[in-house]
Amino acid sequence: MSGITLADWLRAQDDAALVALLRARPDLATPPPADMSVLATRVGTRASIARACEDLDTFTLAVLEGLVVQGADAEPVALATLAQVLGPDVKPRPLKLAVAKLRSLAVVWGDDDAMSVPPVTREAFGTYPGGLGRATGQTYDLAGITEGEQRVLQKLAAGPPIGDTKDASRVVPLEKAETPVQRLLARGLLLRRDPGTVELPREIALQFRGERPLGPIQVTEPKPKTTSLQPVSIDATGGGEALELVRHVEKLITSWSAEPPAVLRTGGLGVRELRKVAKDLDVDERRAALLIELVAGADLAANTEAAEPEWVPTTKADVWLAATTEVRWATIAHAWLELPRLPALVGRRDEKDKLFTPLADEIRRAQAPRDRRWVLEALAAFPKGTAIANPSDLAALLGWRAPRKGGRQRDELVRWTVEEGTAVGVLALGAITSAGRVLLDEGPGHAAKTLGDALPAPLDHVLVQADLTVIAPGRLEPELADEMALVADVESAGSATVYRISEATVRRALDSGRTADELQELFKLRSRTPVPQSLSYLIDDAARRHGRLRGGAAGSFLRCDDPVLISEVLAHPEATRLELRRIAPTVLVSPLPLADVLDGLRSAGFAPAAEGPDGQVLDLRPGGRRTTPRQRTARKVASPPVPADERLGELVRLVRAGDRAAATPRGERVAVPGHLGAGPSATLSLLQQAARARRRVLVGFVDSHGTAAQRVIEPHVVGGGVLEGYDHSYGEVLRFPLHRVTSAALVDED
Repeated sequence: MSGITLADWLRAQDDAALVALLRARPDLATPPPADMSVLATRVGTRASIARACEDLDTFTLAVLEGLVVQGADAEPVALATLAQVLGPDVKPRPLKLAVAKLRSLAVVWGDDDAMSVPPVTREAFGTYPGGLGRATGQTYDLAGITEGEQRVLQKLAAGPPIGDTKDASRVVPLEKAETPVQRLLARGLLLRRDPGTVELPREIALQFRGERPLGPIQVTEPKPKTTSLQPVSIDATGGGEALELVRHVEKLITSWSAEPPAVLRTGGLGVRELRKVAKDLDVDERRAALLIELVAGADLAANTEAAEPEWVPTTKADVWLAATTEVRWATIAHAWLELPRLPALVGRRDEKDKLFTPLADEIRRAQAPRDRRWVLEALAAFPKGTAIANPSDLAALLGWRAPRKGGRQRDELVRWTVEEGTAVGVLALGAITSAGRVLLDEGPGHAAKTLGDALPAPLDHVLVQADLTVIAPGRLEPELADEMALVADVESAGSATVYRISEATVRRALDSGRTADELQELFKLRSRTPVPQSLSYLIDDAARRHGRLRGGAAGSFLRCDDPVLISEVLAHPEATRLELRRIAPTVLVSPLPLADVLDGLRSAGFAPAAEGPDGQVLDLRPGGRRTTPRQRTARKVASPPVPADERLGELVRLVRAGDRAAATPRGERVAVPGHLGAGPSATLSLLQQAARARRRVLVGFVDSHGTAAQRVIEPHVVGGGVLEGYDHSYGEVLRFPLHRVTSAALVDED
């Protein structure tokens, strides 16, 4: 049976079908094909076919594999023949829909009675498409085989059709055969490929498979087990995670501002530093790795690339810290969505037993953003409030929809995306949040607004408890949150935050310049519960002892109105290390920086305060180091970009024009070996002659993209470095720089 060629079939398609083809397979459009023959060649290349198969679902792939099994890469196959090889489970309607899908991608072409596929399609299904071995053209009688022999044949019939065995070292006569494999070889029911490998003939496999030559085929996608939840509950849970994420990122930036971790010689962050982050943030190492990757991915921290490089917060971190909670969340969530890395690999080892560490090049994956969106968009496709509790159900669904996407780690990738999306607040309770849905569709700006609408309004009050804990029943106003972070430590966080006040935290607030009266007023005004006396006593007691020692620069000095306290400090062993000496009954000096002296005295149990020239308390806490943000190169796009439909329509028009030009009968022809402006006069004469005689010319040229093409025009102007002519096919005037013209030939008139 003969069939139409792919190029001719493409020519017969209307423009809308060709635009749809180029939209679905954008790699075909780059660079623009000169004509249909070039497009047909490109359609059938190995890489392009593999890319087209990547987005096919399990059933459509089975249909394509059935065509390959039937030899459609060599001879056209009828739809009825294809239906037979697919088996009785495949009904006509889904089969026709699958074939239509394959035709729309030009992976299959031709009518139902003569369908063909590109020859390289066979390679997309490995050495044995359908798990079937080579056909021998023989008829095999399986009567009389033993149970052991039948088990061997059944196993190979299920595919793949080859098996490794030492029994194939030599073929022995049936009467001397001792094992099932030896007997099957002796009877010709197995083929010996080499001394260690046997192969099952296709005809025998088909006998075992019966009316399902390709085995069971899953025609429809699996239905995951879902639950229906209130969207407000999903958004509330996701909002809580978003607040926790922002708190952890803020704490990480603060920590790295004070103590930037070193960059490993091989790049990345060491295991010890990862554990330190986990301890400082009170999270497990898996979440710590994710937070580190997000901070770097959002460009809030970067490698200083100095002689001794460190990971230091960037100046963007200050902008981020000054933003609202919802904007801060959207920045981090968007960074996660576009992160070309797999943080979940941290802690694992590669095939050489090398440990994956945070920020290392080894966990970079260009496909990660695309795969992440693939998972999230599958969840977003469900109605609002629909949750999939088990990630394995989602993995099974996506595995059916695109079995060739995600690679060997597809199921893990789905699970990682769900876990990370939940930690980031894009997902909650197995469903996508409203803010997550907007992040996917409209970007971080709109997502921030959506999250802000979902979060409760910031609170202007706290609840002080008798045990010196303070409860924030929700997120606090930024000013109040800053004050609480100064005077108390977070003991637990979530939808409500519990702070713990201690002598050390009160002293920290006093060190920053707050007075006892200001702290008392803070809790009096901001607490909805009565302020316990124990807190008032703690503040007054700490303030009474705070600042009795005063330090200045000498290096630095200490002064105190109480000579006894000065003597006590001087008698302490720490005074020797700090190189303190008395210069007056109430004054000590040291050559060390004031901050070092005060830190040393505090570690010895004293409560000094720093003062300025006016005697007022100074806040000597370090402001935190910063580095400039890195110049980031554009993320490598994993797949070719899809041009706009208008551009695709123009491309189709040019391909058809090139097709007509290639088919145009030609008369006298002049090839241009170099630049036309300096080329032979014969070429210019030919074009000028055509202009005078109003003859059409087939012009070969190279466009601005370096792509060779041909057009048939009627020259009007030849000179001044320009060839201008009228294209009768499209009714338009074309201009060509003469230096881009590569050939010219008169068109034979009918």
